[in-house]
Amino acid sequence: MKLTIRLSFLCFISILFVGCAQTNQKINGVSFVASSQEAQQENIQPVLQLNANHASVMPFGFIKNTSHPELIYNSDRQWFGETLIGAKQYIELLHKNKIQVMLKPQIWIYHGEFTGFLKMDSEEKWKQLEQSYKAFILDYAQLAHETNVLLFCIGTELEQFIKHRPQYWKELIKEIRTIYKGKLTYAANWDEYKRVPFWNELDYIGVDAYFPISEQKTPSLEESRSAWLPWKNEMIALSEATEKKILFTEFGYRSVDFSGKEPWVSNRNMNQVNLEAQNNTTKALFEEVWDESWFAGGYLWKWFINHDEVGGRDNFMFTPQNKPVESIIREYYKNKN
Repeated sequence: MKLTIRLSFLCFISILFVGCAQTNQKINGVSFVASSQEAQQENIQPVLQLNANHASVMPFGFIKNTSHPELIYNSDRQWFGETLIGAKQYIELLHKNKIQVMLKPQIWIYHGEFTGFLKMDSEEKWKQLEQSYKAFILDYAQLAHETNVLLFCIGTELEQFIKHRPQYWKELIKEIRTIYKGKLTYAANWDEYKRVPFWNELDYIGVDAYFPISEQKTPSLEESRSAWLPWKNEMIALSEATEKKILFTEFGYRSVDFSGKEPWVSNRNMNQVNLEAQNNTTKALFEEVWDESWFAGGYLWKWFINHDEVGGRDNFMFTPQNKPVESIIREYYKNKN
């Protein structure tokens, strides 16, 4: 009898330990970019080879300009992966490969205007925008529920919308939780996250982590690591105050000169390829942040489904695909799983 009790207790402790280990596992993610086509197994294989265990799926809604209140989404004019049916197909295939998913519906403002500037000029327009966004986000909350994704992101880089309508967002979170029972976050821009008023209503503090870390053409690893200290201290303070972990809802650096100076810049005016700069800034982020107890992990920006046709040593944009940095990320993800 005593032996049976002892064995049962040991089994309980073992299960508890495994459960805790899974809960504390880092999110080694990629931002899985929407395509015009269905995802195939061959599109998932490179994600597995990267040792990623998470992917963010990013359907889109579109707005004409920063003062327009109507959001168009799930249209037959959109790419397959930007729609409800496309996002569902991506999620199901990723799940089939045991890759967890954050569903992250986003707004695209025509001509690539920054979503943080979305701001209405009248109460009537604000009400219209609120209703339009609510329909958009609740439809995707329903999809998050149906597909049992691990995480749902309620918005991305919408500072002015949040600043001017904070109560709307708190009510929206309550409504989302009546539909979707999983974990919630919001993807705040790197210079916005400290001002978000509803972190206590969410499960993770989401940060699009484009923190400036170097003024140099080719940042050194040492300089890049040192530059993380003040940013880390700020995040630690907020994490402790809210008792929430920090999640990098986006992170990454371009393979371009001055990649650490303004890492959020994505235009093609910066076009001088610098693979070493991308390598050093990426290594610095992993070495300074990934093992921290307050840090949950993050989603690499960005990963295209047609792996063999993108990136490469002549590419100066964010994707690590088919560049030296890909092997660096693969090794970090392997060691930090």
